[in-house]
Amino acid sequence: MAERENLAPLLRVLAGERVDPPPVWIMRQAGRYLPEYRELRTRAKSFLDFCYSPALATEAVMQPLRRFPLDAAILFSDILVVPDALGREVRFVEGEGPRLKPLIEEDGPWRFGDIERGLQRLSPVYETVERIKRALAPEVALIGFCGAPWTVATYMLQGEGGDKDRARRAVYQRPDDVDALLGVLVEMNAQHLAKQVQAGADCLQIFESWAEGLPPAMFQRVVIGPTRKLIDRLRELGVTVPVIGFPRGAGAQLAAYAQQTDVTALGVDTQTPADFVIEHAPEGMPLQGNLDPQTLVAGGEALDRAARDVLIAFKRVPHIFNLGHGITPEAAPENLARLVKVVKGQA
Repeated sequence: MAERENLAPLLRVLAGERVDPPPVWIMRQAGRYLPEYRELRTRAKSFLDFCYSPALATEAVMQPLRRFPLDAAILFSDILVVPDALGREVRFVEGEGPRLKPLIEEDGPWRFGDIERGLQRLSPVYETVERIKRALAPEVALIGFCGAPWTVATYMLQGEGGDKDRARRAVYQRPDDVDALLGVLVEMNAQHLAKQVQAGADCLQIFESWAEGLPPAMFQRVVIGPTRKLIDRLRELGVTVPVIGFPRGAGAQLAAYAQQTDVTALGVDTQTPADFVIEHAPEGMPLQGNLDPQTLVAGGEALDRAARDVLIAFKRVPHIFNLGHGITPEAAPENLARLVKVVKGQA
């Protein structure tokens, strides 16, 4: 118990302890809602250049921590550095999002670059982790991350996010090819996460951003199966740190995800009731979430009331306070400052 008390609050929760007040961090806390971030972003030619610049990426991570007493920092990068490192064309269109060369439009076998060469391409990311770790106070945990195999595969299959119908059709039309793609992404992501831990990440988060809309059999095939393989491969590589799984939009299939993937903790999206998660997750599993990001736009009493509702809903379990999705560019920084005070019992 004494050893656990020396851990950062977020890591104590991930070890299964109830901490009051709960630790708080915010998905996309380094981002466009901050004016200093928008200025910093102008210093890089492209978003990928930004991600691959250790100096700029580290500064982006530290900006919100200078403003708000948050309990964790998360690496500034993107889930799509993985297909970029595998030799696939990746670009970010301002105001529209990422664009890739769609695999489903290619005849013949789908080809990818060598994983070892890809990890070399990602070496600036690991340098960023090292820099962030040196800059953080001991009580602030550092989170590394990746996109889950299915989420990254969705972008690779159809070339963009949005409607996932084309990616789902590919599972029916080219099942063996999709399975092979997911296998490549399991290995690449496992190596990528292991490198982040070696560089100083205290824990990890797997973003399954496109978990919604899948029939149960497909959810098992492309979400639960590959995620479990990714966790197993991480453990084979000697990675022992806790892993938060965030299957946004999983709905009723959240229970199977929590019970079968072997993640340490479960991120809960805004639409999912706390009571449902607490009932269906393994007993004692740490939970993270799930404030509506729009409350940080609305502010005022609506924000205070919604935040306190989340605190009450998760008061019986190990809980990390967060949003149920990423903070939006329209959020006001002063509203985030207010939220942190409410969570910490200072307002």
